[in-house]
Amino acid sequence: MKNIFIEYPRCSTCKRAKKWLEENNIDFMERNIVEEIPKVEELNEWIKKSGHEIKKWFNTSGLKYKELNLKEKLDTMNDKEKIELLASDGMLIKRPILVSDKGILIGFKEDNWK
Repeated sequence: MKNIFIEYPRCSTCKRAKKWLEENNIDFMERNIVEEIPKVEELNEWIKKSGHEIKKWFNTSGLKYKELNLKEKLDTMNDKEKIELLASDGMLIKRPILVSDKGILIGFKEDNWK
């Protein structure tokens, strides 16, 4: 499986992650998170593989997250509702995401990506 790098091209963190991948000669296929929003099925699989709770998959610093007051609402939602919400708008999802055979990485912390 080829690595899939899911990004929002105007995001500075995504740009740094992409540069890191290129500098480390890691082959990947790009996917714009807004133009091709991850589907519920993908999110279910990735969240399970990542080992992170669903709440960690939300872009908590994003405008959409704040507009929808999700800090308050997430605790009252079940997992199915949370995943459906993530699948409804790519801007709600923490990024970048790297999907590979070795695992799933969300957000960019160079030490974790090594």
